[in-house]
Amino acid sequence: MPGYVHVVDDDTSFRTAIERRLKLAGYDVAVYSSAQELLDRLPDNHGLGCILLDVRIPGLSGPELQSRLIELGSTLPIVFLTGHADTETTVRAIKAGAEDFLIKPVSSEQLIGAIERAMARQKLALSQRSKLEALRALIATLTPRERQVFELIVRGKINKQIAHELGTTERTVKAHRHEVMEKMQVQSLAELVSIAERLGMLDPAASQRG
Repeated sequence: MPGYVHVVDDDTSFRTAIERRLKLAGYDVAVYSSAQELLDRLPDNHGLGCILLDVRIPGLSGPELQSRLIELGSTLPIVFLTGHADTETTVRAIKAGAEDFLIKPVSSEQLIGAIERAMARQKLALSQRSKLEALRALIATLTPRERQVFELIVRGKINKQIAHELGTTERTVKAHRHEVMEKMQVQSLAELVSIAERLGMLDPAASQRG
């Protein structure tokens, strides 16, 4: 299935028309008449999908719902729909992470294009997140001493310097280094440094301290 589209709009005829269009395009669709209804019904594990969100809805507005979903850690991308183009609202919503801003009436081509782009980006973000989680899981297998060695290696320290810093022998450091490479499933120092960079372990301040 292409994914789940959550349509939030207080206009019943618009919701019905959009639902029909999206179902014809092969999407699963859920419709909501208010932002609160979406919050009440949205499952925690919502998987691949996106939200089509009207800017001006009674109660919680579209941008307010966007903020609430960000607080809840939602990974669903948001495509805003509006009948009234308002530059300030558009800019604010895009800055807050909205995928697109469509002006009603919207053509099927425009709509499907925006949904496909939003879902493609979401798929990429979820894939990157799962890769980072896998790397964190590997780091969690290191012993406290191996973790220290890992952090010093990726900051460019050689075995002799690491041994001095940790008050141990070079031979012991070599053994730890071997274990680190094995557990992190890498063949080279460059790969190890790349992992540390991706996990944000090489911030400039930390490098200066090291």
